[in-house]
Amino acid sequence: MLSYAVRRILGAIPTILAIIALAFFMIRLAPGGPFASDKPLPIEIKRNLEKAYHLDEPLYMQFGRYMGNVLQGDFGPSFRMRDYSVNELLRQGFPYSLQIGLIAVVIASFFGILFGTIAALKQNTPGDYGTMAIAMIGITIPNFVVAPLLVLLLAVTWRILPAGGITAGWTSFILPIVALSLPPTAYIARLTRASMIEVLRSNFVRTARAKGLPERITIMRHTLKAGLLPVVSYLGPATAGIITGSIVIEQIFGIPGIGRYFIQGALNRDYTLVMGTVIFFAVLIILFNLLVDLLYGALDPRVRYD
Repeated sequence: MLSYAVRRILGAIPTILAIIALAFFMIRLAPGGPFASDKPLPIEIKRNLEKAYHLDEPLYMQFGRYMGNVLQGDFGPSFRMRDYSVNELLRQGFPYSLQIGLIAVVIASFFGILFGTIAALKQNTPGDYGTMAIAMIGITIPNFVVAPLLVLLLAVTWRILPAGGITAGWTSFILPIVALSLPPTAYIARLTRASMIEVLRSNFVRTARAKGLPERITIMRHTLKAGLLPVVSYLGPATAGIITGSIVIEQIFGIPGIGRYFIQGALNRDYTLVMGTVIFFAVLIILFNLLVDLLYGALDPRVRYD
């Protein structure tokens, strides 16, 4: 397994380099620049800024310089947030995104698997139809609708929870976590139901029941492990996306996470900040997909890494 993980990591290096190159050149195709504003800067000041950040050099030289810094773990200074480097901004924002994202993933996984399993065991019953109808509603209603509704009801109308920010302690994170966990809960419930129905009809489950195993043991030891494979596949990129922060959720609730920095960098044409968040997100996706592949061996004994 260790050799397989090492091969996967080494094989991901060209992918990361390609992502860096594409992001580097694509962001510079957008109109404007990091020093563009409603009030134009004097030509001399603009030239001095471009020289200080090496933006007056040809693109291939800028790219080579940036790649050399990235290979040393340096994402460079932020063009618009003065006195801050991109590394510092990521270190500040990631703990908030990680805390909220991990809790949201755990909640979504628990309730999604629970509801999906119940729906599969009660297939074609009112409970099954009702659970899947609620899941479909959770999939179709986007975050930018759910989050303001939660704020309106729980924060403004009933005044149970704070509307946003991080000054109110742990209660400030309840609404963002709920808003983040609802869509993946619905997806996981539907994936679990479909996979569990297929596994329940398989031969090894029939054999386990024929041997007289209790239904609870049959479900927990045999059916559930095989039925979770599609869920694990979904959780790989989904976890990376949730942990790095939802742009909408962090903007609505005023959380200084990575997603909020990304949208600020994109709007301000802060090249280095956007590049840093893109690289960070790409690395997380690759690592979580590797973790998913390794979990396959624990869930399915037929999977080998030799």
